[in-house]
Amino acid sequence: MEQTFIMIKPDGVQRGLVGEIISRFEKKGFSLKGLKFINVDSAFAEKHYADLSAKPFFHGLVEYIISGPVVAMVWEGKNVVVTGRKIIGATNPSESAPGTIRGDFAIEIGRNVIHGSDSVESARKEIGLWFPDGTVPWKSSLHPWIYE
Repeated sequence: MEQTFIMIKPDGVQRGLVGEIISRFEKKGFSLKGLKFINVDSAFAEKHYADLSAKPFFHGLVEYIISGPVVAMVWEGKNVVVTGRKIIGATNPSESAPGTIRGDFAIEIGRNVIHGSDSVESARKEIGLWFPDGTVPWKSSLHPWIYE
């Protein structure tokens, strides 16, 4: 099974969307393997977004992520990275389809509610950064009802 990193950003937390977002991943059939509700400091945010450090919006992005608590999660399931990105929607909310998280809840790129790993490699890196002690090793009793 594949894993992905999902973070509900400060605007999603402040707007009370945590339960709704978790529910969408659960209803799809993915398994929650790790969850943290935390405030992120600048140094950690810069590590997380290191691949964007040369972009003009980098410092604003770091300031945004440290502006309030976030919910960091690890989800597991078949094709969870690609499918998770479909659940989330396009980075630009105006290009996100209705029914996606960003399509339903976001208006601006700078306040787009959620982050999701964009590849299996990125997911491994992000999970290692956010969950250095690993995640909870468990298998849902629903597993045989979701997977063949």
